[in-house]
Amino acid sequence: MGTALIRLDHATFSYGGAPVLRDVTHAIEAGAFTGVVGPSGSGKTSLLRLLLGTERPQHGSVTRAPGTAVSYVPQLETVNWDFPVTVAQCVLMSRKQRRLVPWPTREEQADVAAVLDRLGIFELADRHIRELSGGQQQRMFIARALLRKPDLLLLDEPTSGVDVATRHEVLHLLDELNRNGLAILLTTHDLNGMAAHLPHLMALNVGVIATGRPADVIVPDVLERTFGARMEVLQHLGMPVVVENSHLGVAG
Repeated sequence: MGTALIRLDHATFSYGGAPVLRDVTHAIEAGAFTGVVGPSGSGKTSLLRLLLGTERPQHGSVTRAPGTAVSYVPQLETVNWDFPVTVAQCVLMSRKQRRLVPWPTREEQADVAAVLDRLGIFELADRHIRELSGGQQQRMFIARALLRKPDLLLLDEPTSGVDVATRHEVLHLLDELNRNGLAILLTTHDLNGMAAHLPHLMALNVGVIATGRPADVIVPDVLERTFGARMEVLQHLGMPVVVENSHLGVAG
């Protein structure tokens, strides 16, 4: 920790109308593991786009340390699972080098095999992507991201639409990757199942409402300013637990 990979300084961004992000200042340091929480429309996806460099702020700045590599894992719900490709082929599509020759080199094949083995899905290399379970699908897309050897991994709602077992599987995998030195930033609406288990959180709703440990961010005052409604927070085994509110759909 201590070295900023990407720094946002008073970044404001819009798609032509009212700002979807306003005056955001935040530094993502090497080895960080941060979850960004907020309601739909709070600017979470736009924040990822600024960090990826696919969008630029109208005001303020986004600065990336020289040589910093960033990879992105999209929401599984956006993927066409009928696309005719195997697991290994899907991972290989993220290779850095694009050449006129379409087939992979032996080195690229070895890199794909190594990353699939690292994530425990080597035996699925020749399987069609639609035949995977939810946890296996997420591992495949994380493998795609890791093939590019990133310093920072960005994930958009990595546990959206998955069952409890898959959620725990993804969380444990990301924790292991982070312990091995990979910086991670993810967005999530899952306050209890995901956010409460992360070491650092950012509450976002156009602007940064609060940052810190889950115990400092998952508190009634911050949640009310973030989600626009009062929520009760209990303590269970030393962790904050948001009381389920089906109308808001944020407790997870």
